[in-house]
Amino acid sequence: MLRTAISVLSLITATIPLPAYAQTLVYTNGTGAKPSPSGANEAEPPRLIIAISVDQFSADLFAEYRSEFTGGLKRLQHGAVFPSGYQAQSATETCPGHSTIMTGVYPARSGIIANDWIDLNTVRDDKTIYCAEDESIAGTNSDDYTVSAVHLLVPTLGERMKKANRATRVVSVAGKDRAAVMMGGHDVDELWWWDGKKFTSYAGRLVPAAVNSANARTSAAIANGAAAENLPSFCAAHNRAIPIGDGKSVGEGRFQRAAGDARAFRASPSFDKEIFNLAADLIADMKLGQGAATDLISIGASATDYIGHSYGTSGSEMCINLLALDTSLDLFFKALDAKGTNYAVVLTADHGGHDLPERLRSLAIPEAQRITASVAPEAIGAQIAAKLKLAKQPLNSRGIGDIWIDKDLDAKTKAKVLSEALAAYRAHPMVAAAFSRTELLTAKIPAAGTPPESWSLIERARATFHAGRSGDFYVALKPRITPIPDTNRGYVATHGSIWDYDRRVPILFWRTGMARFEQPLSVSTVDIAPTLAALIHLPVEDGAFDGRCLDLDASERSSCE
Repeated sequence: MLRTAISVLSLITATIPLPAYAQTLVYTNGTGAKPSPSGANEAEPPRLIIAISVDQFSADLFAEYRSEFTGGLKRLQHGAVFPSGYQAQSATETCPGHSTIMTGVYPARSGIIANDWIDLNTVRDDKTIYCAEDESIAGTNSDDYTVSAVHLLVPTLGERMKKANRATRVVSVAGKDRAAVMMGGHDVDELWWWDGKKFTSYAGRLVPAAVNSANARTSAAIANGAAAENLPSFCAAHNRAIPIGDGKSVGEGRFQRAAGDARAFRASPSFDKEIFNLAADLIADMKLGQGAATDLISIGASATDYIGHSYGTSGSEMCINLLALDTSLDLFFKALDAKGTNYAVVLTADHGGHDLPERLRSLAIPEAQRITASVAPEAIGAQIAAKLKLAKQPLNSRGIGDIWIDKDLDAKTKAKVLSEALAAYRAHPMVAAAFSRTELLTAKIPAAGTPPESWSLIERARATFHAGRSGDFYVALKPRITPIPDTNRGYVATHGSIWDYDRRVPILFWRTGMARFEQPLSVSTVDIAPTLAALIHLPVEDGAFDGRCLDLDASERSSCE
């Protein structure tokens, strides 16, 4: 039986969106009828789906730069534009964010609650679990791991497509292993990621010519280094040095690279250019979109995230990068056009991002600050241990967020630790909220279509909470608190918070002939998979998705019915 579709009735003209209060959500009950595709090429679904995630491409960045795009990102704005998309859950990190896009479910269901979590019951000494590893393999740890999709508990759209038709090819390419794995899933024809030196895959896979060519190009680019990029005129206003201590500053970077500097290559526009080059070559070599079944390729563009972490989101570095990304996408789409491929695109992000507090304070945002040691679980745990006379501090964590209590404590002592920890965190001036496991289990995830901006903090945390993996309690910092205590560790800015600057992302759909329209109402990344399923007429069982089908048709006809 087909899933119940919830469609957005498009009362929007091609160029003048109605205000939010004038929009109407129409809830259409599923009848089992075959869904029709969007207005473009209505008689035939696309032969190739291209799902692009630009890591750390926030809705704020899209809004700021969208009028300056002249290439691929301009093209996508001639389709269905959802400028207020959301990673609705609290976990705004790479792994959980990418998992929502192609599965259509929240981390509470997919099990991908963070990039890393703690499993105090695992048999290995390292109790940290990386989201895209198989920790059962002997001799591995969370830093030296074997890449795997074993922790993803639900199928991706590509897996559903292959189950329905084995002729479907599914490909995933990304700058990070966790992006490639979480968008590709368990059953892929090709899956490639950057390992810091080259594009690689699971052990034993044959290396296609496209990958060998990509590795030759990237090796040469790293070995040769790079001269400074030109500063586009639009970026001049962003070109301002922000001191970050020890004589260092950010904000005036041009991506000049010394020969052999692979880390600098990764945090430059050249990185995403090569990711899209590899994707285009795989599409051509595999003849994706040319067969009897619809194919799918997921692409994880990672440079924006590395640049955001290394330089912040508001300097010349991000400006140069986004204009270069626009060009890279333009070249990628034109390569597909030249082959006459019947394709559809969705572009979104795994999360947003937050600028470095030093620049925000220079802009008269005094609440922006770096986390202090007093809020660290190690510090709170030491206080509790002293008060309760425990032999060791009882808290385990990967930072602020999920926190686990020592499993060897008896139930009574564990309850005391929890009570003390919640009280300490709730009283801390940098903390917005702290929720116990019981409170989170009691809370409900809002129904599909509930505006994500209206979700309470506990509802956001509940959408991330997985009973088998999440902590004994969860802590959320106040807005504008950066969980990086200093700038001496390589990164100056980050994401991962429960707040909208990390949750909001653009969602853009495009296909040749699609009527242009913009929907200002908020939607969610879990809406992407059900929307694409409708676009390609893929029957999906009721309850398969946490999201809903979005109407991509600018007329009164619904593309979800």
